[in-house]
Amino acid sequence: MESKRNILKEYREKCGFTQEELAEKANLSTRQIQRLEYKESETKIETLRKLIKILNIEDKDVILLIKDE
Repeated sequence: MESKRNILKEYREKCGFTQEELAEKANLSTRQIQRLEYKESETKIETLRKLIKILNIEDKDVILLIKDE
Protein backbone atom coordinates (compact mmCIF):
# COMPACT_ATOMS: atom_id res chain seq x y z
CA MET A 1 0.00 0.00 0.00
CA GLU A 2 1.43 3.34 -1.05
CA SER A 3 1.66 5.96 1.67
CA LYS A 4 0.18 9.40 1.06
CA ARG A 5 2.56 12.12 0.02
CA ASN A 6 3.39 14.60 2.72
CA ILE A 7 3.17 17.64 0.49
CA LEU A 8 4.07 20.24 3.10
CA LYS A 9 7.15 18.36 4.23
CA GLU A 10 8.14 17.58 0.65
CA TYR A 11 8.00 21.24 -0.40
CA ARG A 12 9.58 22.47 2.84
CA GLU A 13 12.56 20.20 2.29
CA LYS A 14 12.71 21.10 -1.43
CA CYS A 15 12.99 24.76 -0.40
CA GLY A 16 15.70 23.88 2.11
CA PHE A 17 13.76 25.03 5.17
CA THR A 18 13.73 23.45 8.59
CA GLN A 19 10.39 23.35 10.39
CA GLU A 20 11.66 26.22 12.55
CA GLU A 21 12.60 28.34 9.53
CA LEU A 22 9.25 27.77 7.83
CA ALA A 23 7.42 28.58 11.06
CA GLU A 24 9.31 31.86 11.33
CA LYS A 25 8.63 32.82 7.69
CA ALA A 26 4.92 31.99 8.07
CA ASN A 27 4.63 33.60 11.51
CA LEU A 28 3.52 30.27 13.01
CA SER A 29 4.85 28.12 15.80
CA THR A 30 7.12 25.21 15.02
CA ARG A 31 4.55 22.97 16.71
CA GLN A 32 1.89 24.16 14.24
CA ILE A 33 4.12 23.19 11.33
CA GLN A 34 4.72 19.78 12.91
CA ARG A 35 1.00 19.22 13.42
CA LEU A 36 0.24 20.16 9.83
CA GLU A 37 2.97 17.92 8.43
CA TYR A 38 1.80 14.96 10.50
CA LYS A 39 -1.85 15.78 9.76
CA GLU A 40 -2.62 16.08 13.46
CA SER A 41 -4.72 19.20 12.98
CA GLU A 42 -6.63 21.14 10.38
CA THR A 43 -5.67 24.65 9.40
CA LYS A 44 -7.28 27.90 8.42
CA ILE A 45 -7.39 28.91 4.78
CA GLU A 46 -5.22 31.97 5.54
CA THR A 47 -2.50 29.70 6.91
CA LEU A 48 -2.69 27.44 3.86
CA ARG A 49 -2.40 30.48 1.59
CA LYS A 50 0.74 31.62 3.41
CA LEU A 51 2.36 28.21 3.18
CA ILE A 52 1.42 27.77 -0.49
CA LYS A 53 3.01 31.12 -1.31
CA ILE A 54 6.16 30.63 0.79
CA LEU A 55 6.77 27.11 -0.51
CA ASN A 56 5.67 27.82 -4.11
CA ILE A 57 3.41 24.77 -4.08
CA GLU A 58 2.26 23.79 -7.58
CA ASP A 59 -1.45 23.93 -8.43
CA LYS A 60 -1.78 20.17 -8.79
CA ASP A 61 -0.32 19.71 -5.32
CA VAL A 62 -2.46 22.46 -3.80
CA ILE A 63 -5.49 20.39 -4.73
CA LEU A 64 -4.01 17.34 -3.00
CA LEU A 65 -3.06 19.42 0.01
CA ILE A 66 -6.57 20.78 0.41
CA LYS A 67 -8.09 17.34 -0.22
CA ASP A 68 -6.02 15.92 2.65
CA GLU A 69 -7.37 18.55 5.04
